[in-house]
Amino acid sequence: MNKSVAILIINWKSSALLLRCLECVVRQESIEADVLVLDNGNEDQLPEEICSRFPSVQFFKSEKNIGFAAGNNLLLKKTKGYNWIALVNPDAFLQPDWLSKMLSAAVKYPEYSFLASRLLQASNYDILDGDGDTMHVSGLAWRLSHGFNIEHAAIEPREVFSPCAAAALYSRAALEAVGGFDEHFFCYFEDVDLGFRLRLAGYRCLLVPDAVAYHVGSATTGGQRGDFAVYHGHRNLVWTYVKNMPGALFWLLLPVHIALNIVTIIWYSLHGQGPLILKAKWDAIRGIPRMWKKRRDIQRKRGASIGEIWNMLDKSFLPGLSKLHWRCS
Repeated sequence: MNKSVAILIINWKSSALLLRCLECVVRQESIEADVLVLDNGNEDQLPEEICSRFPSVQFFKSEKNIGFAAGNNLLLKKTKGYNWIALVNPDAFLQPDWLSKMLSAAVKYPEYSFLASRLLQASNYDILDGDGDTMHVSGLAWRLSHGFNIEHAAIEPREVFSPCAAAALYSRAALEAVGGFDEHFFCYFEDVDLGFRLRLAGYRCLLVPDAVAYHVGSATTGGQRGDFAVYHGHRNLVWTYVKNMPGALFWLLLPVHIALNIVTIIWYSLHGQGPLILKAKWDAIRGIPRMWKKRRDIQRKRGASIGEIWNMLDKSFLPGLSKLHWRCS
């Protein structure tokens, strides 16, 4: 028998946040969800102790940190029979009606197979952390309306490129159809890559603005400008473009993508992270043959037209240097 929804949480050095996150998850109104938590390479026993306080939570442990992508794939394999998969980060705190709002939207708008929720900054509930993600023609991605006052935010549901996986809902069938997350990404930009592949397969994403979560963001990886986040985000940005930008758009927009990477290298070098960004880009180039093999399979199965993808890309001339780390970290 099919079950409605499973909530997946990947915990890595997030014990201080995990308790609050789970308290929000188990207090969801109207919907009783099964919750699966993977403790990802932590040495202490605190995460297991925290999870044991909640009967609806299933606890799993990986002895080493296998990353956000592989961690979610591991939990996904344990969710056979569920219709919907909600991904929630330990640093995302859901409003009590978050899940009911997301599932209601999924029923009301069946043409959408994955859904983004509204993220507000956990330190200031008046400021948006993001209304889903947008993808620029250069391959840069960022959270829509990041830093905007909530008074200026969208009120009605609308289509966006993809969700931020800090608090998102996916059709399990859609996830399975595209193979889940790319484990070579490890973490950062992996949800953008997943969203792009879902779009290429013909699935669409809806923003549900009245489903709200409060998000800390980069809580365990040294912040948006931390070395860990910058390296993985800017390596994976290149891989996402190589794998996913379809057909003629790949070659047409390649000069723009190369220009973005040159600007990125200059920008981070001027901010004291030159060797780090060079390593990220060099490792990205070294990984292109592997990504090109994946590209062949992705593009062969593409269900969306090039025009449909083009229409969903942001085409602003100068997206802004400040966005270089908004979604790459």
